[in-house]
Amino acid sequence: MTEDGTTPQVTEQAPPVEHALPPEQVLPHDQVPSHEQVSSHGQVSSHGPDKPFVVGVDRDTVLRRREVVRTVERRGAFITLVLGVVGVAAALYAMFAFDGAVMLPYALLLILAMSPLLLSTWMVFRIQKRRTHWYDANELPPVAMRISVKGLELACDGAAYPVVLPWNTVRGFRQQKLLGQYTLDIALARGVGATTAGVRGLDQPSVRSVVKPNPLLRPTGMFLVKALDQPVHVIDEALKHFSGGTAGVVR
Repeated sequence: MTEDGTTPQVTEQAPPVEHALPPEQVLPHDQVPSHEQVSSHGQVSSHGPDKPFVVGVDRDTVLRRREVVRTVERRGAFITLVLGVVGVAAALYAMFAFDGAVMLPYALLLILAMSPLLLSTWMVFRIQKRRTHWYDANELPPVAMRISVKGLELACDGAAYPVVLPWNTVRGFRQQKLLGQYTLDIALARGVGATTAGVRGLDQPSVRSVVKPNPLLRPTGMFLVKALDQPVHVIDEALKHFSGGTAGVVR
């Protein structure tokens, strides 16, 4: 009771309110993922507006592919070697067994016709020796390619450093079937070479052998499709997204 005889009113103090859940956060309009960033499963993909789209490789699949290529190339080299040796031997036999003056022009023509076969055999074993040396000295790169707003960065098998291609120098990839399996091969713009401005790495021998394969050798392809950790249609979308529609995958 107070001095004036009144009874004080007691007010209960309400306990502080604790939020069980934080308030819902709403992304600003400029941070909402665009349709290019959403995959077919509704998830945001790795190729955002500025973040590079990275395509990795499956190590075991690549190693098996290397063995397939090695076996097929060696088999073809032995076949061409046998054909070349038989052709040269037949030419020499005809030249010495019959009238040399008459058979000499035909024998020389036959020997010249067999020389590309012998040359291709030598090239196969030379390339395989160089590949084996590189495989023993280097680990398999975990990334096959990086796709960004600047262009393409490719880790080619057997190359000492990545291949860099600005968007104005590349048309994308060609999908084709080589040695019984689908591969992706780079498609350069017309007139683009190792000395083109902004291009890096095309002058490496292992890169030249897949970009512009020797007509005497069977092409092996740059990237094995089933060894990549991204499907072809997703790579195609990433190429179109970052290049502004100028690059893609041609089937």
